[in-house]
Parts: sequence; structure tokens; C-alpha cells
Amino acid sequence: MTNILLPTDFSDNAWSAIVYTLKLYQHETCKFYLLNSQKVTSSRMASFSNKLLTTMLENSKKDMLKLKAQVEATNTNSNHEFEVIVSLGDLDDAIESSVLKHKIDLIAMGTKGATGAKGILFGSNTAKIFKKVKNCPILAIPNDYEFNAPKQIAFPSDFNHYCDAKELSYLKKLADLYNSKIRVIHINDKEKLNEKQEGNLNTLKEYLKDYEHSIHIVPSHKSKEISIQDFIDDLNIDILAMVYYSHSFIDSILREPVIKKIAFHLKVPFLVIPE
Repeated sequence: MTNILLPTDFSDNAWSAIVYTLKLYQHETCKFYLLNSQKVTSSRMASFSNKLLTTMLENSKKDMLKLKAQVEATNTNSNHEFEVIVSLGDLDDAIESSVLKHKIDLIAMGTKGATGAKGILFGSNTAKIFKKVKNCPILAIPNDYEFNAPKQIAFPSDFNHYCDAKELSYLKKLADLYNSKIRVIHINDKEKLNEKQEGNLNTLKEYLKDYEHSIHIVPSHKSKEISIQDFIDDLNIDILAMVYYSHSFIDSILREPVIKKIAFHLKVPFLVIPE
């Protein structure tokens, strides 16, 4: 059984992400954990009585049980079961504890929250969770993204890092769902790969030998963001998957000022694989 965590703030984007994930795993036996965490600052926490905090949790649980009923009415899949989790505190802390407690295999969530600005790649919660949660893959789904069986998965790599079996197991599990083709993209800023890169590329090929895959070397005439987006468009990519290394491409776009992120309009679900 696959255990999947579905954080929600009751926004339309969160609902879209839930619907997409249920369809993505429609042929798999899964347990879905619907999570809502109400943030209460430490200053407010001190002024709240235990009774008031209990009331907040009870109200949150009522809302979550309504959502669970809505999900079950929408998704009549006998392979799926659902459980609700409610907590008070930061969402990233609630996700971390839930991943450990319930042995979560995947976190699936929207790219924006209830107050998400149009055109921004990731909402603040999503970006924060990418940075903090290091022991579970995260699938971020763009708002209103319609489900398509993922036949093509893009996997960008600079070949500077050694991809081990554990990291690639997440990519393989995703490809196994629909027998997806894995398209490895390398944005080449030098004439040729160095010895380390060649070694890492050969290791990657060996790990993927039982999967239909191809290697695409792309000249660095454009920014990485535009090159990846063009690749997604040209090959009709359904999901983008990347390993989150420190000081990597993902790290750089999460650190940039918000205004710069607008240039990277991600149109497909984004799987972030922990290092």
C-alpha cells in the first residue's frame, strides 16, 4: 500500500491537487491522509485558553470530515481509503511529523495556497516545505491542471551529482504507474562533459536500463528556466522531476526574489526528489 499525504488549506488549488493525485494513483492501493494545520503564533497561543484551542481543533476536524466525505463521493475507488489529520502550528512541522508517524511515501499538494498570486511559481508554504522536508518526495500540482496519464517524464540533471538508487527509486515508481518514458535533459554550458559528469551519466544510464529513456543534451543559449520550459513544451512532457540538491537549480529559484519567479511558468506537475 502507498501512503500519500494531501495537505489542504481548503483552497481551489488544494482541491485540484487532491483530484489530480487520486486520478494519478487510481490503479494503486493507497491510503490518503488529508492534513490541515491551523497556524497559531506563539504570542496568540499564550493568550488562547485550552478550551479555545480545543474548539479550533474540533472545528477544523469537522471541516476536514466534510472534505473527506466530499472526496469519497467524488472518488468511489475501492482501492483507496482516507484518514484526516488536524493540528495547530506550522504546516511544515505538521507535514514532517505526519511523514514519520504514518510512513508517508509521497506528499502531493498545490503550488499555491488560498492567497496565491497569479503567475507566481510556488506559494510560500510550498517553497518552505520543499526546503524543510528532506525525507519524502513532494509532488506539486499547478492550479486547475487537468489530469493526463503521464507518458513523458522530464528529468533535468547537470551530471555533477551522483544519483543513487534511492533517489532514482522515486523516479522509477512514478514511471511505473503508467509505463512512462523518462527524458533526461542536460543543459550543456561547456564543450563536453568532464570525467565526473561522464561517470555519473553512465551510472544514470545503468540505473535506467530497464526503463524506456533518452538523453537530451541542450545548448545553454537560454536561461535554464526557459530551456526546461521549452523542453516541456516541445516533447509534451507530463511531469517534471528533479532531485533537490543544495545550491541546485531548484534551490536557486526558491531563493530568488518573487518577481523573478514569474518568468518560470511551470505548466505541469513537479516532483521534487529528496537528496
